[in-house]
Amino acid sequence: MKTKNHSRASEQKAKNAINAAIALFHKRWTMRILWELREGPVTFRQLQAACSEVSSSVLNVRLLELRAAQLVEHTSGEGYALTAWGAELLVAMRPLVLWAGRWHQAIIQ
Repeated sequence: MKTKNHSRASEQKAKNAINAAIALFHKRWTMRILWELREGPVTFRQLQAACSEVSSSVLNVRLLELRAAQLVEHTSGEGYALTAWGAELLVAMRPLVLWAGRWHQAIIQ
């Protein structure tokens, strides 16, 4: 009986974790911001220029959320950068990026 309860608890923890991640990534511009930070630190102005469609207030809110989630950090002098968690997320996303490129080439263009 202990094993079933442990299994259910583990499954619930996994569901909670993926739901939290999906809720964060579902917010508009979140993934775009993470993507723009992939090559290293950028200032707020550089990030705003790269994401020109995003208002400065929304960009600021998303950066605060990403900092709270420990995916992004603000370094004095350099600007915003991915944390180890943020970098690990981009590594995990690599197969999706490759798939998206193939899909876009075959279906969209």
